[in-house]
Amino acid sequence: MKHLGITVIMGLSLVMAFPLHGQAQKKRSSKLQRDTLMVSNQEGKGNLFEIKATAGKGHNHPTFVIWLEKEDGTYIETLYATRYIGKGVFRYGKAEKGKWEPAPVQRKAAVPYWGHKRGIVNESGNYMPSATQPLPDAITGPTPPATFTLQTKASEPLNGVIRIRMEVNQTWDWNNHWNNSLYPDDKDYRSSAQPAVVYEAIVDVNNLPDAFIPLKPIGRSHHSGATGDLFTDLETLTSALQIFSEISVRVRPSDAR
Repeated sequence: MKHLGITVIMGLSLVMAFPLHGQAQKKRSSKLQRDTLMVSNQEGKGNLFEIKATAGKGHNHPTFVIWLEKEDGTYIETLYATRYIGKGVFRYGKAEKGKWEPAPVQRKAAVPYWGHKRGIVNESGNYMPSATQPLPDAITGPTPPATFTLQTKASEPLNGVIRIRMEVNQTWDWNNHWNNSLYPDDKDYRSSAQPAVVYEAIVDVNNLPDAFIPLKPIGRSHHSGATGDLFTDLETLTSALQIFSEISVRVRPSDAR
């Protein structure tokens, strides 16, 4: 009888566990799809941009930057950067008395492709904004909890073909290839794991489509941020490609309302 009693209790536990797990998954999925509206550079006099990013199953509070380039790849300007990158101060910057505290941190591997494109060297000799050389408040903001829509403007009217690019990185997202023993002596790599992914959409602002157009992954950044190279092999990336399931942009003329 004791045997029977244990079997029944275990069975009931399993029956109860599955619905609870399903409810948790459903709750997380609902949270990921909740759209956060963000705005930046509202004083800009240029084209209007509406960028939509849908959180994917690999989403876990990533950092990212969105910027513009000319057709030939020349950097134009940054439209938005999450605050930790834009201000050079990370929420979990240092451990004090058993808990994490905000502190200035230089994480060169976070979004290095954008950093090198921007081309501004900070006081530490790398290309990230810092606490003493931050980005303006108008183009920085919080990391959205999941799905988001960004409404922003270029500083000046644009002309011709432009590239809208977004670089996304999620700390410590290890996988079988990008594991913590791959570059054991590289502290910058250890703060990143899978490298940042770069997305792109190309638009002719003189012939704007009415619909949203997708940003597609075009490569990954250097694993430790040592260079501004773009590597087009994405085969070793897993969850890094699932941070956002879809990213798209709609561009409007500078005089649109």
